[in-house]
Amino acid sequence: MSTHSALRRARQVVAATMKPTIPADRFDWVGADGTVDTGLLRETKEAIELLLTDRAVLHVGRIRDLPIEAGGRQELSSAIVRTVFDRLPARRSISEETLNAALAMFVEDVALVRRDAVDTGVVTRSADGSSYSLQAPQAKS
Repeated sequence: MSTHSALRRARQVVAATMKPTIPADRFDWVGADGTVDTGLLRETKEAIELLLTDRAVLHVGRIRDLPIEAGGRQELSSAIVRTVFDRLPARRSISEETLNAALAMFVEDVALVRRDAVDTGVVTRSADGSSYSLQAPQAKS
């Protein structure tokens, strides 16, 4: 079962619990006769439990489509780059090759994410473009 399907189904269960008057035929886990497909819900539970483990990253694909709107895309790019630096051994700076390889684990458009991070000041690039350093987060006012 895909992560997306499991989360969608879990959201349906929560909605049905919060508002029991929602028509049951809107849920793929309720049969025409009103019986609940417990096997399907069990699979959903297992998929969600997997997301709560360190192995979750092995079951979630890379981000293919970044938001078109610059603000949303830059926010996502910043989060990705900060996650990459958090997961790398503590270093003051990393090479472009290392940054690209690490970003490729999360996103397909590595260059756009890297550029967004530089443009927004999340990272600084050395004068020769060969290395990148993570900047401290700016305090929100």
